[in-house]
Amino acid sequence: MKTTRFTPSKLNLVLLLLALVAPFVLYPVFLMKVLCFALFACAFNLLLGFAGLLSFGHAVFLGTGGYVTGYLMINTGITPELGILAGTLAAGLVGALYGKLAVRREGIYFAMVTLALAQLAFFFYLQAPFTGGEDGLQGVPRGHLFGFIDLANNLQMYFFVLAIFLFGFWLIQRTVHSPFGQVLKAIRENEPRAISLGYNVNDYKWVAFIISAGLAGLAGSTKTLVFQLASLTDVHWHMSGEVVLMTLVGGMGTLFGPLVGAAAIVTIQNYLSGGELGNYIHIIMGAIFVVCVLAFRNGIVGQFRKVLKQNF
Repeated sequence: MKTTRFTPSKLNLVLLLLALVAPFVLYPVFLMKVLCFALFACAFNLLLGFAGLLSFGHAVFLGTGGYVTGYLMINTGITPELGILAGTLAAGLVGALYGKLAVRREGIYFAMVTLALAQLAFFFYLQAPFTGGEDGLQGVPRGHLFGFIDLANNLQMYFFVLAIFLFGFWLIQRTVHSPFGQVLKAIRENEPRAISLGYNVNDYKWVAFIISAGLAGLAGSTKTLVFQLASLTDVHWHMSGEVVLMTLVGGMGTLFGPLVGAAAIVTIQNYLSGGELGNYIHIIMGAIFVVCVLAFRNGIVGQFRKVLKQNF
């Protein structure tokens, strides 16, 4: 008897259909928050999961995209697609500068350089006049997409955010499965051998850093439009820690892992923040991180794939 195989393309189609139906069942703003953080986590995973580079300062790119988009939307009145494009380019440029400095180091030294540079950016944004300091940029207008689609409507905004996420996810998928992505995996597994084969590994890591930073900026720009706010929270080191947690919980080195991890963490945070455990949310997140590292090193998606492989 012939059986029907559940291929990745069919899985993508099912997930797309669920995403199209979701805003009619769940609160659209919550779903948009999940999509923004999912894109952020996917961008981070490109660097950590596929290139083997642990950045402790990735929040700087999320915040840079948000601040640039928010400032332009408030002060210039440009359309949201141009504001998001400007925020993405700004984050990519910062990523190019930071990446050039960081990729010369390896391991924990790379992580510490990214953290130091991110803290430098945090204090810059704290003092810079265009960011609003501790108050942030409030009341950022969503504007009209292409001049005629009113994004003040949450449903229309949701489908715009979904389109942005799908573009970012597609770009990451294409990058991972390209020859460039295969070289990144080779660098992750055995960097000295990649060097011996003639690859300039620093250049490959630098390009991966720029792509990851740009997509993180895209997530930050989109998040600013959704919540109409750009604040220091987006550039704080706590945010850099959260994206690490999302990636590890979902499954590092998998395409869908960051999406699942972001959905899980955002859901837990939303559920706990309104209850008596809200004051202990950071402790709970820390406990989840420890349990994940000790017992579920493959993450939710990685563990699920492992079980399927063993039993089917």
